[in-house]
Amino acid sequence: MNLALYIARRYLFSKKSHNAINVISGIAVCGVALATLALVCTLSVFNGFHDLISSFFTHFDPQLKVEAVRGKTFAQDSAMLASIRQVEGVEVVSMTLEDHAMAKYQEQQAMVTIKGVDDDFEALTGVGEILYGNPEFKLYDAVADYGIPGIQLMYILGMGMQPFDPIEVYAPRTGTKVNMTNPLANFRRMPLYSPGTVLNINDARYASSYIVASLDYAQRLFDCEGQISAIELRLAPEANTARVKRTIQQLVGADFTVHDRYEQQEATFKVVKIEKLVSYLFLCFILMVACFNIISSVSMLILDKRDNVETLRSMGATQRLTERVFIYEGNLIAFLGAIVGLVLGIVLCLLQQKFGFIGLGGSGQFVVDAYPVRVKLLDVLLVFISVIVVNAVSVWLPIKLLNKYFMKKL
Repeated sequence: MNLALYIARRYLFSKKSHNAINVISGIAVCGVALATLALVCTLSVFNGFHDLISSFFTHFDPQLKVEAVRGKTFAQDSAMLASIRQVEGVEVVSMTLEDHAMAKYQEQQAMVTIKGVDDDFEALTGVGEILYGNPEFKLYDAVADYGIPGIQLMYILGMGMQPFDPIEVYAPRTGTKVNMTNPLANFRRMPLYSPGTVLNINDARYASSYIVASLDYAQRLFDCEGQISAIELRLAPEANTARVKRTIQQLVGADFTVHDRYEQQEATFKVVKIEKLVSYLFLCFILMVACFNIISSVSMLILDKRDNVETLRSMGATQRLTERVFIYEGNLIAFLGAIVGLVLGIVLCLLQQKFGFIGLGGSGQFVVDAYPVRVKLLDVLLVFISVIVVNAVSVWLPIKLLNKYFMKKL
């Protein structure tokens, strides 16, 4: 049996001669418990926001996307496409060309992103589920090119569902001298007609600036014949995304990158991770301040138990043993506070998950009414380890010095 731990446990729960020691110990436990609860709840809320953002993935976000490392476009390679199609787990492969342009409808104009897609795009994304108006996904016929704008862009340009006039799309010409006398000559202008449908998509990026057109139209508009900007993939439901991604990355080589959905939205998720890390570090500092209450509790205990320590010393106890008794005492207080805080934090998060009683406010202006939460086992373990480590760092040296000072008075 660990004698120092046994004595520390007896000291923690035994009656003290001064009631103030019990009060201070209780305050120390509550301080650690509240800091632990705050850590669990804060990390769980960030997990909830991470999941909420993930739920915003749309039909426009492919499961995997292959892009060139250098440059915006690369040549269509039928051999590479055939090889990718043979990878186990890949169901649909689609080529796309995406770039910026200016769109003008009558007197209204806006900067837009033209996304040129091939005939496999509908099978890749299930885009028919987000079409409003004419349900037919039609991008060209024998006489005209068609473009499907986002629903917000339709209002920005002042279009109706059945506009008579085409959208005039302007893109800079490449490889030509700038004509200062006639600026419009520096742009290629190509019309897009409306098929009587818009993209009713729950993502402002796409709804307010995207126009879907055919790949052939985009290649002619941007003067990129035989070029594409990405290969987009849909996987089988049972496919392992990480494994398929590694296989395709090995297949296409170092000149290309393969991104999953999270990496395609890397900037957004990176912000969430940074905010989570900063909040964690800030709360760890608060936890360290709370741990200094333990020093007060143990200091009072050292004074209260001086007679007991003197008896132990006369029976042969070493200085190291007496130091360990009070260090264990501090660790037990932190452990008790951590357990109480973890239990309360998990219970509070589960209640929030089920009932959503802590709202965001804003009278329905947000996507969700209450804070989203998700408790992760790894976060719980991280919080518990953090409490123990922070307590050890903040308490060990002061207790060691105090114990040596008081023992010299014996």
